[in-house]
Amino acid sequence: MKIKVLIILVSIFVSCKSSEEVKTTTTNEISFRGSSVPSPPVLVYKTKKDYNNRVSVLLNDEKIQIVSYPDPKDIKVGGNFLLPTSLQNGYLLDNKGIGKNVAFLKYTYEEYAKLQTLPTLQELYNNILDKNPLLELCDCGNKSKYTDIEKQLNEYISKDILRIECTALK
Repeated sequence: MKIKVLIILVSIFVSCKSSEEVKTTTTNEISFRGSSVPSPPVLVYKTKKDYNNRVSVLLNDEKIQIVSYPDPKDIKVGGNFLLPTSLQNGYLLDNKGIGKNVAFLKYTYEEYAKLQTLPTLQELYNNILDKNPLLELCDCGNKSKYTDIEKQLNEYISKDILRIECTALK
């Protein structure tokens, strides 16, 4: 009896196959089990001053209220801070999630990560260094379309085609 059950189970497992594979579509989305999930956006930007080691927050359109801010535990992944990647000519590749209404705080990543309690929204707002720090911001599509993201973005920059290959947001 046990052998018959085992044979039936093996037959069932062998005859089953999944048609739901992970694949990349032509729209730079990853398809998994019948649903599409866009890959992270590639945002390239340039700032008025060096804010590379400053924690960013997102403001509303009027720039009078913080609408998004990180938890001190969320600015580090795998022991490394989510600092932007430096590209040619002062451009930066976002690694944390900025937007056109980004503002930078006085806190460095190290200082912010050491905070025991998160400051209030008003305290964070009062510690903004610059509410309009961006000179340029470009959306360069989904991360999945790049094979060597830094090399390809630097090529756009060196050939002065960043605003042609990417969508200028500012």
